[in-house]
Amino acid sequence: MGGDEVLFDTHTHLNIPEFKEDYEDVLLRAEEAGVSKMLIVGFDRPTITEAIKMIQMDSRFYGAVGWHPVDAIDMTEEDLLWIEELLHQPKVVALGEIGLDYHWDKSPKDIQKQVFRKQIQLARKCQVPIIIHNREATEDIVAILKEEHAEDIGGIMHCYSDNWDYAKQCLDMNFYISFGGPVTFKNAPLQREVAAKVPINRLLIETDCPYLSPHPFRGKRNEPARVKLVAEKIAELRHITYEELANATMENAQRLFKI
Repeated sequence: MGGDEVLFDTHTHLNIPEFKEDYEDVLLRAEEAGVSKMLIVGFDRPTITEAIKMIQMDSRFYGAVGWHPVDAIDMTEEDLLWIEELLHQPKVVALGEIGLDYHWDKSPKDIQKQVFRKQIQLARKCQVPIIIHNREATEDIVAILKEEHAEDIGGIMHCYSDNWDYAKQCLDMNFYISFGGPVTFKNAPLQREVAAKVPINRLLIETDCPYLSPHPFRGKRNEPARVKLVAEKIAELRHITYEELANATMENAQRLFKI
């Protein structure tokens, strides 16, 4: 690790079975790549429970808890109360990932919207930022964020893949725009354009591991060490040094999560 540059991977799922086999090696590679902080995102009962356990055991970890839109149909009032309790725990710094997913049809759209609104309202009550999962639902997500006054708490547009116009609307609502592996893909002109334009004080980086591995590991299991490839690509797109990008995104994450 050259110099002091440190990276914050703001979206990981280290709390799922894919990492059971070589967990220690994964963390070692993260350390070697300069990744000093990681957000562990829980999105249903088992992964939230695991995230809470993990953040208590490792100083590099912070947690986010929320209910994923794909599973919205399974969420009960009891789950919502549980999430509210967990938001008061030390090191739980955000509510998420929440949002809308129109790709999978497990949960009807109206139920997804209901669960999304309830969780935004809860985040406003607890004054924590939210992490937005968006799949093929940008228009509805932006409309709901506006209607529910999400600008009061802000948050992250996770793994952003839409156009600059929508990015601007999200920036106006106090959101940070986060990029993952796809920004390194040759066929991702939208992500590259937006990653070059987002104000540097609103930019975040992530892996979403084990998903969305950056080039040249596309299609393989992703891991936090590879957030460095995302950082390098965005620094190149913005014509700034890797160190500048690393420092800015670390500061941004710490500001947002109040760390």
